[in-house]
Amino acid sequence: MIDVLSIRNLSVELQGKTILSKIALNLAAGDILGLVGPSGCGKTTLLNTVAGFVEVNKGELIINNSTVITPENTLPPEQRNVGMIFQDYALFPHLTAEQNILFGIEHLPKIERVERLEELLELLALKGLEKRFPHQISGGQQQRVAIARALAPQPQLLLLDEPFSNIDARLRNELMVELRTLLKKLKISAVFVTHNKDEVFSFADKIAVMHEGEILQVGTPVEVCKQPKSWQVADFLQLGSWLAIKRLDFDAIETALGKIAVSNDLQKKLNDQAQHTFLLLKPQNIKVVDALEPNVKIDHISINEQGYYYVCSSLAQTDDSLSFTQLRFYSDQLFLLNQKVALQIKPHEPVIF
Repeated sequence: MIDVLSIRNLSVELQGKTILSKIALNLAAGDILGLVGPSGCGKTTLLNTVAGFVEVNKGELIINNSTVITPENTLPPEQRNVGMIFQDYALFPHLTAEQNILFGIEHLPKIERVERLEELLELLALKGLEKRFPHQISGGQQQRVAIARALAPQPQLLLLDEPFSNIDARLRNELMVELRTLLKKLKISAVFVTHNKDEVFSFADKIAVMHEGEILQVGTPVEVCKQPKSWQVADFLQLGSWLAIKRLDFDAIETALGKIAVSNDLQKKLNDQAQHTFLLLKPQNIKVVDALEPNVKIDHISINEQGYYYVCSSLAQTDDSLSFTQLRFYSDQLFLLNQKVALQIKPHEPVIF
């Protein structure tokens, strides 16, 4: 499959500080890539570098087989055939929705401009709003206008900077589905920045987790969730809770919730790297067992689409070094605040750091 975007050993320094270091990344045609990571990790700088707003110190950037960035030469943003949607939409307040959409294609023949306008108004459910100014339409409608404006020049690559952050949760979910469907229909590749793990899991085909200017892991959401390569990846994506462990023998470890058998591969990993001391325990690998002696106390309760969401602390009935203060799990059972409950770890392949 052809790569629409290829980044090779790219580094960026600003005012003597390294912002991006040895970035290497490929995006296949038609794929959507999500850049995620904590504030200050470099994800927005990377997006702006692809757009052409940031100079590089080292490396290459290739868009659709055309080299657009080298340390010696940088192609201007307007020559890259890249569309961009900003966090605040950046609509021109003195232009109508129609005029905003047409802004980047004024050089085209009138017939072609009208055809693209009509197509985008239809695709983005903006019919009847084309003569209104940005302040006369809702936030979700403004976002649709911004999307239409970015798509009007028919870019090979679409860049989105936290595109869903300024709209309410219900509309955000609707827009994510609509925009993903639209990009797939038009066969447009996209890179988007977000700090919201739920957005990246819902919207992206692949995710790149960044930390301190580096990419720690790239993969599909399923791949990254199943086997995070570092504790920073697992911690940022909130894949589970951290449980202290103690090695019992060659085929088992102990936690505050009981013993866990380990595979031959994990045994080798534990033998090779003795510093592994924490288990990543995902909510789906925890179960409530009424028949056992309670080992946790419920400290917090909330409700979401998965059922009741609990945060609990251990009752410290095991080795103090294994006790914990925050363990998260889901259940369809309703427990009370401060209620004592028995939890058990389901058989699974442990992820240990």
